[in-house]
Amino acid sequence: MSIGDKLKPIAESFTLKDHTFKVLRAAILEMDIYGPDADLRMDERQIAESLGISRTPIREALARLAQDDLVQIVPRKGVFVRRKSREEILDMVVVWAALESMAARLATTNATDADLESLRRFAMKHSSAAGRADIEEYSDANIKFHQTILELSGCALLRTTADGLFTHMKAVRRRAMGESDRARRSVADHMQIIEALTERDGDLAARRVREHTMRLHDHISKTWTRLENLSSARNAIG
Repeated sequence: MSIGDKLKPIAESFTLKDHTFKVLRAAILEMDIYGPDADLRMDERQIAESLGISRTPIREALARLAQDDLVQIVPRKGVFVRRKSREEILDMVVVWAALESMAARLATTNATDADLESLRRFAMKHSSAAGRADIEEYSDANIKFHQTILELSGCALLRTTADGLFTHMKAVRRRAMGESDRARRSVADHMQIIEALTERDGDLAARRVREHTMRLHDHISKTWTRLENLSSARNAIG
C-alpha cells in the first residue's frame, strides 16, 4: 500500500500549505520505513487525488519535508521517503542515547511523584502487549515511554532536538522490536529505568537509559549486517 492510499481529502477550511505538510508528515510517521515491502515513492498525482487538492500545496509540503530530511526529491525520478543507511542509523541511536540519558537525569529532579507514577502505570499497562506478542501495540507504547522521559526532563530544547530524530527512531524501533527477544527485554529495562527515576538517582537513571538504548545500537550493529532492501532502494533513487 502506498502513502497515497492512506490519505483522506482535506477540507477547504484548512490552510492548505501548512495542513498538507502536517498530513504528509503524519503519514510518513505511520510508515514502516525500514520494512522490506515499504513503498517509498510519493506520487504527487496520487496524493493530490487522495487529498482532493491541487499539486501546488503538495509540492510546497514536499519541499519542507525534504528540508527536514524526511524525503528525497530526485530530479527526473520522483520523490521518495528518506531511508537512512546502517551507519547513519547507528550514529542516530548514539545521539538519542545521549539525549535521553540526560533527560532521565533531569527528570529525577524535575518530574513530580505523580508524573513518575503515571509513567509506571503506563509501562505496566502496556507490558502485557509484549508478552502476548502484540509487537505493533507494544512498539507504539515503547516510543511513547521514551518520549515521556524527554518531556519529564523539563528541558524544551532537549525535547525539540530529539524530535528531529523521532521519525527515523520510531521506524527503527518498530522494526527492531519484533526481532530476537527485544520486546521482553524492553519491558524489564523500562521497569529498571522507572525504579531509578523513582529513587531520584540521576546517575543510575541516566546509565540505565543509556545502556537500554545502546542495546538497540548493539543489536543493529550485529544483526542488520545485510540491508539489501535499504541499499537497493537508495540505489534506485540515487
